[in-house]
Amino acid sequence: MQTRKLGSTDINVSLICLGTMTWGEQNTEQEAFEQLDLAVSEGINFIDVAEMYPVPPRADTQGRTEQYLGNWLARRSRRDDLVIASKVAGPGNGLSYLRDGPRLTRDHIRQACDDSLKRLQTDYIDLYQVHWPDRHTNFFGKLGYAHDPEEQATPIEETLSTLDELVKEGKIRHIGLSNETPWGAMEYLRLSRERGWPRAVSIQNPYNLLNRSYEVGMAEVSHRERAGLLAYSPLAFGMLSGKYLDGQRPPKSRLTLFERFSRYSGGRAEAATRAYVNLAMEYDLSPVQLALAWVNSRDFVASNIIGATTLEQLRENIGSAGITLDSEVIDAVEVIHQEFTYPCP
Repeated sequence: MQTRKLGSTDINVSLICLGTMTWGEQNTEQEAFEQLDLAVSEGINFIDVAEMYPVPPRADTQGRTEQYLGNWLARRSRRDDLVIASKVAGPGNGLSYLRDGPRLTRDHIRQACDDSLKRLQTDYIDLYQVHWPDRHTNFFGKLGYAHDPEEQATPIEETLSTLDELVKEGKIRHIGLSNETPWGAMEYLRLSRERGWPRAVSIQNPYNLLNRSYEVGMAEVSHRERAGLLAYSPLAFGMLSGKYLDGQRPPKSRLTLFERFSRYSGGRAEAATRAYVNLAMEYDLSPVQLALAWVNSRDFVASNIIGATTLEQLRENIGSAGITLDSEVIDAVEVIHQEFTYPCP
C-alpha cells in the first residue's frame, strides 16, 4: 500500500483511507470489525470517523461509528499502528439533538472532542477536523453564494484557538478542515501563521469524476500550503460503479434505502457515468477501479476515502491502489470531462 505525507507532518497515511459512515446504520459492529481487519491486513493505516456518524444522522445512532472503532481498538490493541481522524460537527443539517444544536464554539468543540475520545477509547486523535463551516457558504453541493449580513457565525479565531488548546493538551495531534472553500481555508492558514496556532494539514472535500470542483480553487491551496485533499465520495455515492444506471436500485444500496442521497443523481450525472463506465470496459477495468485509480493519480490528493458495505466491495476499492492508469486513459477521461463538465456540484 502506497503512503503519502499528511501535510507537513511526519505522518505517513495510506493512499486508501477507510471511511466508516455506514457503520451503525448499514453495517453492524461485527461487519465493521471485519472491514477493519481486512483493511489493516491490506496495509491501510488511516481510518476516518466523525462524531455525527453514522449517516443518515439520527439521535439514536449518533456516535455509534466511533464506538465501533473504539471497541475494535480495545480488542485488537492496534492504536499505535493507526492514524485516526475524526470530526466536530458544525451547525445545521438536522443535528438539533447534538448538544442542542452543534456550533464551532470553544465549549462545543471541547465537549465534542472529549466525547469522541471516550467513544474511541483513546487518549488522542491524530487528525481532528472541522466537519463543515459555522458560516453561510457553499458546501454539500450548494451553488450560488449569497452573503447573509445577519448571520451569527462563530469566528474562525475562536474555533482555531480552541483547537490550539486541544493540541497543547495532547488530545489531538493535528487539525484539518472539511467541506471548506478557498477563502475559509486561507483564513485558517492566515490565523495560524499570525497567531502561532496549528496549521490545517488536510482538507476533506468531495472529489470524483462527476464533481471536480475542487480543482477550480482548492487544489492550488492544497499544493502551495501543503494541505492535501482527503477525497470523500470518490465513487459519487456509488453512482460511478454503474450499478444505478437505467433506474436500477440494488437492494440494501444507499440510494435505494435513503432518499437524501440525491446529489449525484439526474440526467447529466447518469449520462456522464455511462461514458465513464464504457471507458472502463474499453480498457478492461471495472468502473470502480477506473474511478478510484483516477482520484489516486491526482498529486494534490493525500488520501482517498473509500467506503463499503460488503467485504467484496472493500477488496475492490482497496485494489485500486495497485492500478496505474496510463496516459491514454487519463486523456480519455479529459475528453469525457470536456463534454460533461461538472455534471454534479
